[in-house]
Amino acid sequence: MPELLIKYKDKRTLDALIDFSKYFNFSIITPKAKKKEEPFLINGVAVLLGNKSIDISDLETIFSKRNLDAKTLREAAWH
Repeated sequence: MPELLIKYKDKRTLDALIDFSKYFNFSIITPKAKKKEEPFLINGVAVLLGNKSIDISDLETIFSKRNLDAKTLREAAWH
């Protein structure tokens, strides 16, 4: 089924579209509001979820073939 996205400023426009939908046999589906992701706490430190839209492929050349692990990086950072 074809779809159409309509943006409007005035609520009366939506009311008119709802009335038209009864006569012209189409449905109106409102998009779900995006949930704001709340940070969670680990030992009093706020942790935010990562952004999936960020491209980290450039970091592959920096960290590949270096035989690094999290423990080594932590020890180097804290000393």
